[in-house]
Amino acid sequence: MTRWDTGDRDAGREPCPDRIVEDLGGAFGMGAVGGFIWHFVKGARNSPQGDRWAGAMYSARSRAPILGGNFAVWGGTFSSFDCTLQYIRRRDDHWNAIASGFLTGGVLAARGGWKAASRNAVIGGVLLAIIEGVAALLMRSTSKTPREMALEQMEQAQQMEEYQKRKDAGEATGMSGWMQYMQASGMSPLGSGGGSSTNPPMASTS
Repeated sequence: MTRWDTGDRDAGREPCPDRIVEDLGGAFGMGAVGGFIWHFVKGARNSPQGDRWAGAMYSARSRAPILGGNFAVWGGTFSSFDCTLQYIRRRDDHWNAIASGFLTGGVLAARGGWKAASRNAVIGGVLLAIIEGVAALLMRSTSKTPREMALEQMEQAQQMEEYQKRKDAGEATGMSGWMQYMQASGMSPLGSGGGSSTNPPMASTS
């Protein structure tokens, strides 16, 4: 499948339209595993004393695939609307997810009439708006702004320039020079267990 160049906001996910298959399978797996646990416990509680294990396994095996299928239908429909809106609008943002939740809730409840469809559409849109809002707040609180990244790069460049001056003057030797090099290059001395290909200059022993 070809990738739609629309600037995916989540680089960790598959691009559209491959995302539809990924979301459908992931939703089925999540629903099946969660449904197995739920119906296993429920079946064990509702079974007689001597048949709790057999009743729990029967309930879990018979009901878990159904719940997984329901999850797969919701996830596949949502992802289809999401990719469709992404293709139409030529952008991938939070509004696509909110609109997809609205449309998914309405389509899946269409058999119940327009009242049920409209009610579930509003519920789906509100839920996705809450999810996307919380995700945006978490991303904003954990990620650095472009200004902070620029200031950090300027500070590292200044520290590297100071290190070069000390090195040229012969002052950056031994452990102090190595520590200053690690600080100037943005690498923590505690996390330098061979993960970087950059080797700090060693002190001259001649």
